[in-house]
Amino acid sequence: MRHPKDFYAPLAVGAPAPLREVPARPSRAIHFFDPSNPRMAAKVPAMVGTVDVLLGNLEDAVKADSKVAAREGLVEIARATDFGPTQLWTRVNSLDSPWLLDDLTTLVPAIGDRLDVVMVPKVEGAQDIHYVDRLLAQLEAKAGLQRPILVHAILETARGMTNVEEICAASPRMQGLSLGPADLAASRRMKTTRVGGGHPGYLVRTDPVDGDVHGERSPRSTAQQDLWHYTIARMVDACVAAGIQPYYGPFGDIADVVACEDQFRNAFLLGCVGAWSLHPVQIPIATRVFSPSAEDVAHARAVVEAMGDGTGAVMLDGRMEDDASLKQCRVLLGLAEELAATDPELARLYGAAS
Repeated sequence: MRHPKDFYAPLAVGAPAPLREVPARPSRAIHFFDPSNPRMAAKVPAMVGTVDVLLGNLEDAVKADSKVAAREGLVEIARATDFGPTQLWTRVNSLDSPWLLDDLTTLVPAIGDRLDVVMVPKVEGAQDIHYVDRLLAQLEAKAGLQRPILVHAILETARGMTNVEEICAASPRMQGLSLGPADLAASRRMKTTRVGGGHPGYLVRTDPVDGDVHGERSPRSTAQQDLWHYTIARMVDACVAAGIQPYYGPFGDIADVVACEDQFRNAFLLGCVGAWSLHPVQIPIATRVFSPSAEDVAHARAVVEAMGDGTGAVMLDGRMEDDASLKQCRVLLGLAEELAATDPELARLYGAAS
């Protein structure tokens, strides 16, 4: 059994000390690109500063015969690009693949000083994180890195969902967790082929009036439901309890920007801090949705000012606000301050809302 005092000790001699909390850096949109695709690779430098996270993808979207090219392409891009305020992440191949070991043993020595987060797919339990944790420590020590590379897990299997709490708490390296709806749907044997989002067959219907079950006299309206509500809510609880960040994953229908925004907003309201972007058109959607509105920030400030020492209750614009309201408002203001620190437009917007 590992002693609690050892939890924040390096797992390899000479490796950097683990972080005690996740750095507060905006990650509203995690934009995926294929480093083996020359056209995509050429666009990366111009995207710096326009998106919170750029992620070099080495896994599912990259064909088997392009795996080495993607890995080498990511090294070239990372070495040639000044990422400034934009974080550089990578999604490595799964632990059961023949490419994962080469991914890590290549990337950490070559660009470990530029790499913020390694995203690990199909994590099913703490043992998967422990393996990556120890290996990264050994590679960091060998490369002489001064800061640890963080780990982000993807929730893509029923077993991973069952073990979500232990995954989130498996290592000080844990930065966050993303929902992988397509693989999770397959693992659960769900009857949908969509990548995220709802399904028209998953609905509720109003009750019949006077036994008119077919709606011949009184049409019975329906409402489409969210297939992922339970999963996202449980994932958020597990992440928050462990002090890490929850994310919605991909929304596959690139053309349906309206539904994409709805799904991202649902995730934001449930507690997620960001989502994946599979196409540049989704970047402004995620950036906008996962940033509090100026109106919400202004209201939160008003509540904090009105509550004084935080005890009791006050009436503000016809609504009762109490200590629970105050806590919610402080969460919102904390996020607004983090975003405004790196986003001049939001700083202006939130300042004007004072």
